[in-house]
Amino acid sequence: MESALKDLSTPTGGVEDVYGEDCATEDQVITPWTIAVSGYNLLRDPRYNKGLAFTERERDADYLRGLLPPVISSQELQEKKLMQSIRQYDVPLHKYVAMMELQERNERLFYKLLIDNVEELLPIVYTPTVGEACQKYGSLFKRPQGLYISLNEKGRILEVLKNWPEKSIQVIVVTDGERILGLGDLGCQ
Repeated sequence: MESALKDLSTPTGGVEDVYGEDCATEDQVITPWTIAVSGYNLLRDPRYNKGLAFTERERDADYLRGLLPPVISSQELQEKKLMQSIRQYDVPLHKYVAMMELQERNERLFYKLLIDNVEELLPIVYTPTVGEACQKYGSLFKRPQGLYISLNEKGRILEVLKNWPEKSIQVIVVTDGERILGLGDLGCQ
């Protein structure tokens, strides 16, 4: 076994790139497309969706006319209504699910809610509630958040990376899927 690894070693002590996956550089485009987000897709993208906070001007410019109810509701008002709704749940896990559903719809509002109510909501989206969420992840899973690379993708990692829709990646967290709470890893139960 040791001799097999020795054959793959490079002179600097690294391991040879057997599958050719380390040849990607910053100059190479990993994702071969870019998407302009507007209309229906804008409302489905949690990074840009503002819910009812889109102004009349934004609704026209972003082709949202008719895709939203005709009322405009500020982020502050949406925040108040959501906190009232979340506070009605008695079970912390239910509050957690409500917060995760909000994150899937409207990230701006999710983070605004969290920042403005950190003492109340941090125990919901983090320890101790996230521990229970990890244990029940299989029944709570709604849609993937992130990129999953498993042993099944051995030799095809670059192909998997190309499936990620973002072009400018600033942070990567790698985990073994063992429910490391500090990394927000919910595992795959």
